Formats: sequence, structure tokens, C-alpha cells
Amino acid sequence: MATEAPHVSAIIVSHNTREELLRCLAALVAWTAGPLEVLVVDNASLDGSAEAVEQSFPQVRVIRLAENVGFARATNLGLREARGALVLILNPDVEVRPGAVDALVAVLDSRPLVGAVGPRTLNPDGSVQVSFGPDLTPLLEWRQRRLVRGVKRRTPQAQARLAAMTQREFEPDWLSASCILARREALLVVGGFDEGFFLYEEDADLCLRLRRAGWRVLLTPGAEIVHRLGSSMAKAPARARMEYQRSHLRYYVKHNGTAARVVLRSLMAASALLGLARAFTRGGRDDRRHQVAVLRLALGLD
Repeated sequence: MATEAPHVSAIIVSHNTREELLRCLAALVAWTAGPLEVLVVDNASLDGSAEAVEQSFPQVRVIRLAENVGFARATNLGLREARGALVLILNPDVEVRPGAVDALVAVLDSRPLVGAVGPRTLNPDGSVQVSFGPDLTPLLEWRQRRLVRGVKRRTPQAQARLAAMTQREFEPDWLSASCILARREALLVVGGFDEGFFLYEEDADLCLRLRRAGWRVLLTPGAEIVHRLGSSMAKAPARARMEYQRSHLRYYVKHNGTAARVVLRSLMAASALLGLARAFTRGGRDDRRHQVAVLRLALGLD
């Protein structure tokens, strides 16, 4: 006899994040009250992640991939296997706080027009993390980066602004895919994540398409998570930097006009040239190769 479908399916994409993944699953299982299906999509990890999950969490379904297909494609594979009406997309370097998942579920259960909801995101030290933002345009990104830099430097003005923004519910243009609860129906309507994004910006692209399809995107302080930002990407920083550049440009090509694309390509090229000059005096061969790759991307040669 077929078992009843769970209300929530959690999808966690992992690549060589064994310890972070185990902490993530322990918190998720411990602090979620309602029925929960958990799927881990393993992007060809070499650190024993899949085996560790199967041993420690036998109730979790592990989907092993033969190669690293990127975050977007791996999440879509999990989405096709998920049975819940609500889908929790969660990074392995996230630890949900008590009641967080249930609070996100309550939002979607009570508000049929909300297609996706995200939590208030904290750093391990308890400070608020920037986990949302405006659509990506040159001007709006400049403003967003001022906020991010200010928060990173712990300037009182930036921290106070971010704390005030996240103390109430509001509708940002995008939510970080580190933790999003979305309606499976809404994700399927827009075709899930764009698999042309290997890593980064796929969340901004998804939220834009959800809003264009008529769904609301909401951040609620009623749910909190702790995100060890960048811990997984620290294992492959060179590729992460390059994939960010590719994804950034892809977003602009999809959603912005010619003028905005020219601005972005110009900024990328100028930054690469400056980085290349520094690399020849203080950097190494890998840094020079990276800057040349970014320059070629900016000029449309790759």
C-alpha cells in the first residue's frame, strides 16, 4: 500500500560537505515537528558524504550523481523526486533553529498567494546576514553591495539598517537559496531552477520568474536559521569565483537590456585588467589564469 505523501519535502544538494551536511540534517530532524521527507542530492562527493548520511540518517533518501552537475540541476532532480506539496530548499551549511521550518510552513499554509518564503538568516555569532535583495541591475547592485560591505565591516549604520529590515515581514525581490520554502506547484509552473546557472544567481532568477508568474515572495522573521556562509565554497574557491561571473552575466543577458549588459561587461573587463596587473606583481599563475578567463568572458570570447 502506498504511503501518504508528506506535506514537506526537503532537498539538500551537497558536494564534499560531509561534516556540514551531518550538522544540517541533525538540526533539521530535531527541530521540525511536522512530517518531513528529506532528499540529499549528492553531487559526486569524494569525502564520504553519501555513506555518512546513509549510516547516520537511514530515513533520508540519498540520490547519488556520477558528476557534479551544479546546484540548479541537482535541485531540479530532487524536485522531480519530491512528493511534498511544499519544498524546502536547504544548503548543507545551514542549521535551522527550533520551529523554523514549521513557521515557514505556517506562512505558506495560511497565504495562498505566497509562492516562496525565506527566514531571517543569522551568522554563527548571531549577527544578521544579508540573505535577500533587489533585482540585479547596475544601480540596485551598487546599493546592495554598499549594504553588504557595511555589514561585513560591522559598521553600526549598516547593521542597524539590516536588523530593522529583518524585524518585520516584507517582500524582497529575491531570497537566498540557502533556505527557501516554496510551493511545489509554483516551482513546477516556472520550470524550477534555470539549469544554465551552475552556481550563484539562480535564486535571484527563480524569484524573479515566480513574481512574474503572479506569486509573492516573502521574508519572515518568525523563522530563523544559522548559515555558515561560504563554508562549502571554500573547498573550491577558484571555481566558485568563476561560476559567479558566469552566472552574473547570464542573469543580465536573460533579464536586463543592452545598456545594463554593456555596463556589466565593462565593469567585469576593467576589474579583470586591474586584477591581472596585480597578479603579475603579487599574484601567482592561478590568479593570472582566473583574471584572463574573466576578461575573455567579459569580452564575449567564451
